[in-house]
Amino acid sequence: MTLATTYFGANGWLLEFDDLRVLVDPWLRGSLSFPPGGWMLKGELPEQRPAPDQLDLLLLTQGLADHAHPESLDLLPRGLPVIGSVAATQVVKKMGFESVQALKPGECTTHKGLSVRATSGAPVPTVENGYLLEHASGSLYLEPHGFLDPALPPQPLDAVITPMVDLGLPALGAFVKGCSVVPQLVERFQPSTVLASTSGGDVRFSGALTGLLQMQGSVAGTGATLPDSSQWIDPTPGERLVLKG
Repeated sequence: MTLATTYFGANGWLLEFDDLRVLVDPWLRGSLSFPPGGWMLKGELPEQRPAPDQLDLLLLTQGLADHAHPESLDLLPRGLPVIGSVAATQVVKKMGFESVQALKPGECTTHKGLSVRATSGAPVPTVENGYLLEHASGSLYLEPHGFLDPALPPQPLDAVITPMVDLGLPALGAFVKGCSVVPQLVERFQPSTVLASTSGGDVRFSGALTGLLQMQGSVAGTGATLPDSSQWIDPTPGERLVLKG
């Protein structure tokens, strides 16, 4: 029984539950921008990555371009099953993906022995998804903006994937709340491993908002607050990590 993961930077992950391979929120090549356009905020990757092969499932937390990135999704076979938030599934349906299931927070499904429970995630502006994933080989929780669903009951998990810093704008406050959510996640789930997400991968941003973006805290500083029972990892993009087994 093996639980492993590979980080791709930003919000992208490959999760391996034994032989079951799940791709999460891939941004593998090309740039991305948010409305009203790249002049406001544009992100570019330091390097391009090929799409992983032998995938069993595409899992999408949000419909925004840094989670459901059209240029990266275009690399994937249209027959690959997709589970995602309502907004995310609208993106992939327009691209011609054939097997698409939308989950709202609180809804559950299974795929090849993997239990997928959608949880209440970030309001951007509609509430998007986090996920509680359970398999015979291991269990983990992930949500890319640091929003913890209060309806999730306490239970021990092997891993948590979460931001470990805060990101925000002066007028709007933090839209990524890693510093404040990590202690809650550790108390709720007692994870063996906490993996830093969202702010990694050396993504380069440009545009009018870049001078206003504020980062508070650090991965190392947040990791130093964890109890000895939970290790923390600031993953290197492209490096495969065995979390269990």
